[in-house]
Amino acid sequence: MQFEIREKTFEDNKWIVPYMRENWGSEKIVTRSTLYDATGLPGFIAEHNNIPAGIILYNIKDKECEITLLESFIEKMGIGSSLINRVKEIAKSQGCRRIWLITTNDNTHAIRFYQKRGLVLAALYKNAIEESRKIKPEIPFEGFDGIPIRDEIELELVLE
Repeated sequence: MQFEIREKTFEDNKWIVPYMRENWGSEKIVTRSTLYDATGLPGFIAEHNNIPAGIILYNIKDKECEITLLESFIEKMGIGSSLINRVKEIAKSQGCRRIWLITTNDNTHAIRFYQKRGLVLAALYKNAIEESRKIKPEIPFEGFDGIPIRDEIELELVLE
């Protein structure tokens, strides 16, 4: 399957907001007690036949690039990897020291995915989701495979 990657535009928010509300409860993203609005974050969209096939959002601050959202709507096609590589190019061009992200303890699929792409476990924030729920109450108590959502796990890729 072929897909193209392009920069996220303001027009993309027309489908991003409903998608995030349906799948994440809100277009708001909370990581390490920081609240982001997905509509204002830069990112890239993967498209297949002009239909979204994936999205990555990121935030650069203090020479670090945080991936705040990565979604591949069609798995096993290289979409997620390609989106990460595009952000890696941007991060390097802006002099970032590392790329990092937060996922939750229940998201074992994502933890495997990121490690296969060179990210390493950097930190475990026990019970951090309690604080995140104060900011975004839509965060469910139960996640993938019925695992209670409690902890934030930080993964990172140090850039050369």
